[in-house]
Amino acid sequence: MSIGILETGRPPGRLIPDYGDYVDMFEGLIGPGVDYARFDVAAGELPDPARPHDGYLVTGSPAGVYDDLPWIAALGDFLRAVKGRSRLVGVCFGHQMLAQAFGGKVIKSPKGWGVGLHTYRMREREGWMDSAAPIAVAVSHQDQVVELAPGSRAIGGSDFCPNGVVVWDDQPAISMQCHPEFSPPYARALLETRWAEQTLGAEAEAAIASLAAPNDRERVGGWIRAFLAG
Repeated sequence: MSIGILETGRPPGRLIPDYGDYVDMFEGLIGPGVDYARFDVAAGELPDPARPHDGYLVTGSPAGVYDDLPWIAALGDFLRAVKGRSRLVGVCFGHQMLAQAFGGKVIKSPKGWGVGLHTYRMREREGWMDSAAPIAVAVSHQDQVVELAPGSRAIGGSDFCPNGVVVWDDQPAISMQCHPEFSPPYARALLETRWAEQTLGAEAEAAIASLAAPNDRERVGGWIRAFLAG
């Protein structure tokens, strides 16, 4: 299968030599046997919608989907252009971007930062899932999807983030607020960086400690691969 990874942001520069960028992380998570193509969407690079890949994955980003940036509007146009023709996956910013592109609403949540290892309860099991058991995966976000797009439904989430995992019934698309592509060492390094920069306060210490617990990132990576394979 051919998968276009739509890169909408990059990790802090000093972390890239040790952990790679988000495209590297997703390629490692989804695994071999896939024809990957990278598109630097934040730099204005998008695939040709007239020649779609089998699927597209929209990465995380430091930007907000509501920001007045030309590339965000162009990405929304692209996603609408390939609706129903390619399988779509959104993660964090990508999760929010799919919601906004198809009629949902995203805001900077008054709940504040979600960081560390969070557990989502799964309300339903889809065919690409191994089970509906809860998932514990790293998160790093302030924004949340607060209104689902028409044709979509939340199948997993938490009290902090009710719309944590979303599926669409009117097109082959899924999205999730959590970051299965983040390894525990990278998630820890990111939190330590933000704590040092004072982007995060005292919540960073507990969030860092939470990352020592077992996680389900590989299990969720299997979901993404199975969904993209159709």
